[in-house]
Amino acid sequence: MRRLVGETTLRPRQLILPMFVAEGIDAPRPISSMPGVVQHTRDTLRKAAVDAVNAGVGGLMLFGIPATRDAEGSGAVDEKGILNVALRDLRHELGDATVLMADTCLDEFTDHGHCGVLDADGAVDNDATLRIYAQMAIAQVEAGAHVLGPSGMMDGQIGVIRRALDEVGHKEAAILAYSAKYASAFYGPFREAVDSQLKGDRKTYQQDPGNGREALREIELDLAEGADMIMVKPALAYLDVIKAAADISPVPVAAYNISGEYAMVEAAAANGWLDRERTVLEVLTSIRRAGADMILTYWAAEAAAWLD
Repeated sequence: MRRLVGETTLRPRQLILPMFVAEGIDAPRPISSMPGVVQHTRDTLRKAAVDAVNAGVGGLMLFGIPATRDAEGSGAVDEKGILNVALRDLRHELGDATVLMADTCLDEFTDHGHCGVLDADGAVDNDATLRIYAQMAIAQVEAGAHVLGPSGMMDGQIGVIRRALDEVGHKEAAILAYSAKYASAFYGPFREAVDSQLKGDRKTYQQDPGNGREALREIELDLAEGADMIMVKPALAYLDVIKAAADISPVPVAAYNISGEYAMVEAAAANGWLDRERTVLEVLTSIRRAGADMILTYWAAEAAAWLD
């Protein structure tokens, strides 16, 4: 009876698995604040990706952790940089069996940990960053990405990336815009996951957690610039924003069930305070119920197996 009258579906195809690949390691490196999640080697990344695709996930979002960094984040545009090499690995391994996505942002590659390059006063230089994003996007598509995920929250980033891709003939590449990305405390474990060099915060370019209408303005700007999909990040503390986004968006809406949300459930389950499987599925269902068409979650492969 519940299955017959159920209002919200949760299927493997709606789940996207974020994955980390690190340069210069010879075995997977566990992320202590995210039990069960690792920084992969290139070889273990390929195997884990195949397993996730076989489980039925809808896509993979790839993050790269370089061995060295600089102020410009030059490893992000280098065809031999870890993210671009890993994208090439996965495209060769998987072809078009899944949707391969890339994090189009500089924060993993800069020695200061910001999502863009800095000006002489130490502030993020929006327009100088956009020029690098355009190069990064082209490099990622040429490495094999089907979808680009600009997560830096720079003004005008979607339009710049769309024009850059179109000018070199990559009109088929899609853009998943991180349109409503908040300056959240829930990112904590992710900083460990990518070995972030950030000191301070990103409040000058990520959104104030108290602002909902601002998120809708950001979404409308990204849609006008050519976004093929939009994102709300984080998910659980922003279910109202996901709902509002779904109400106005003519394109698919994604939500990122982020590292801190994952870590909370894992910690409580490890202590026996929550039933892990039921809690995970309830969390993911709540995000779908709010209006997300797809969910980025570290539980994607495991949850896909449960659902299937």
